[in-house]
Amino acid sequence: MQETTETQETVSAEELLATGAASPAPELSTEDAVLRAVLEAIVYVTEDPLSAAQIAEALGEPCERVEKILEALVAEFDRPEHGVTIREVAGGYKMATKAEHHERVRSFVKSLRPPLKLSLPALETLAVIAYKQPVTAPEILEIRGVQGAGVLKTLLDRKLIATAGRKNVIGKPMQYKTTKEFLVQFGLKDLSELPTLKEFDEIRRLAVADEPAASAAAGAEQAPRETASAEEA
Repeated sequence: MQETTETQETVSAEELLATGAASPAPELSTEDAVLRAVLEAIVYVTEDPLSAAQIAEALGEPCERVEKILEALVAEFDRPEHGVTIREVAGGYKMATKAEHHERVRSFVKSLRPPLKLSLPALETLAVIAYKQPVTAPEILEIRGVQGAGVLKTLLDRKLIATAGRKNVIGKPMQYKTTKEFLVQFGLKDLSELPTLKEFDEIRRLAVADEPAASAAAGAEQAPRETASAEEA
C-alpha cells in the first residue's frame, strides 16, 4: 500500500513539473527570422522611437507582420538574461538598459575615458604615419607641406604613435609608427583594416565641414558678451 502511494506521489510530481514547464517558443520561418534580426538592428540604431507603421513603411512590409515580430522581440528582451529591453515609448519602440542595472551601468560609464577628439592637422598627420610607417618628421613635412612638431607631440602624448628607431640616413631622424592604442581607438583589428585613401578623404571632408560650424557657434557665444561689455561702457 505504501509503495502505491509513493508511486502516485512521484507521478504527481512529474506531472506538475511537466505542466509548469515553459512551452518552447515557436520556431520562426527563415524570412521571419531575417526580418526579426533587421527589426532588432533598426530599434538598436535609431535614437528616436519609431512606430511599427513607420518601420513597416520604410521596409515595405505589412504593418501587422512587423507589429507581431516586434511584440516577440519585446517579450524576448524582457527575459532576465538580457541587460537591455525593448519597450514602447511615445508611440514607438526604443531599446534601453533595464532599470535594475542603471546604477552599475552608470558607474561603468563614468569610469570610461572621454572620446578621442583630434584636430584636422592631427588627423592628417596620423593618417600619414598610419599609411607610410615607419616615417620621419621631414617625410611628414614633405607630404603635408607644413611643420608638425606640436602635432607629433600631441599624438605621442595620447599614445596613438610611438618612436620606431632612427632612419639610417644623414642626420638619422627619428621614425614614427602607430600603436596598439591607435588600433583600439579606431576599432581596427590590424593595419590591413585601414580605410582606403578615398574613405579617409571623406572623413577629412566631414571634419573640415564641422570646423566652420564649431567656429560659428563659438562666435555666437562670444557676441553677447561683447555687446554686454559695450553697454556697460
